[in-house]
Amino acid sequence: MFVFVRAGCGAELTTSLSQVALPAHAHQIYGNGIQLPVLMESGTFAVDSEPWGPPWRTWEEIHPDEAAARAVYAPVHALSDGAPGAIVIAPGDARGTVLIPGNRTGGYCCGLDGADGPNVACAECALPVASRIDDCSLWQAMWLAPNAVRRLPVDGADAAPLSWAELMAEGKGTPPFEPIATWGSRMRPGHWSNHRWSWSPQWEAAAGQALAHLLVASEGRPVTVPDGLAGKVFQRTLNALLPEGPPARRAVLAGPGRPAPGGNADILLVPSHPQTGEAWAPANTAAYPVPLPFGVWLQMASPEPDLPVPISGNLPKSALRDDFDSPPLLPGRLFRVDPGVFQHTLVRLPAVRSPWLREILDGLTQHNRAGFF
Repeated sequence: MFVFVRAGCGAELTTSLSQVALPAHAHQIYGNGIQLPVLMESGTFAVDSEPWGPPWRTWEEIHPDEAAARAVYAPVHALSDGAPGAIVIAPGDARGTVLIPGNRTGGYCCGLDGADGPNVACAECALPVASRIDDCSLWQAMWLAPNAVRRLPVDGADAAPLSWAELMAEGKGTPPFEPIATWGSRMRPGHWSNHRWSWSPQWEAAAGQALAHLLVASEGRPVTVPDGLAGKVFQRTLNALLPEGPPARRAVLAGPGRPAPGGNADILLVPSHPQTGEAWAPANTAAYPVPLPFGVWLQMASPEPDLPVPISGNLPKSALRDDFDSPPLLPGRLFRVDPGVFQHTLVRLPAVRSPWLREILDGLTQHNRAGFF
């Protein structure tokens, strides 16, 4: 466990926190006017190893050799010149901080986006320490500036990460569908009709990250993925982006508690550890591993059917009625991969220098309009 303190005055800025992996959707921009929840679970923090936030430099200002040294191998709109190592926490885990008066220009219609730099100060010394994010279409978070804080251990050493067996026993999956709230809804508070039932933004971000790896692993050949949720998430877009004709490469779900992948598997969809971020690694295989967040992978590997549960007696007020009060069980559109996460991942894979992958990247706007992203 750790607490973060102001690097200068030493004032405590957070409650006690445990480190976890940076979520795939940490910098996701989802939809328009959408009210997203808090990014981090209470009591946790994650570190972004890459620079993020202002000041920014456009691609035209950056030499290709400098970009490659930063592990960026294809053009992007801009790269951050901020300090690497920003720490993200749940806003409710902050202590001893105040919003900087009048610093609301870094946002749009609904809140703050941190685009102008830190908007939160240490209550003790009044110096900037963090950026509060709560604007629409962004995950709510507090990003601590790495050059403004220090990490101090508390309560001894942090607990060891859970084993794969413990994670499987815990069984904490990420549902593929969820109700999405629009900002400023005037419908009944707390009622499902305030929301639209949709594919999970976390799934769309996870798919963007994984699709970039799937394309690299394809080597320009068709790819088949398992039926079920994996097929709904990937197959339509893979079919659109990859050519027909050459023998297909086969992707399978592999990981803890599953049978060993057969010798005819070319690509493995594997879980990444939610605490360490390390991908599950099978033994004695040359197949290309494609990482998925553990909760998403678990739902793909062991989907839970939505079975009706009988209730006797009077229905509680919170129960959904099957005659007029039930929300739709499925989203009203096909799955779409998050384009921003896809681009962010693909440009950081050296294989993107291949002409056929650059062609896919350069055509991202057209693929977006076609409904694949």
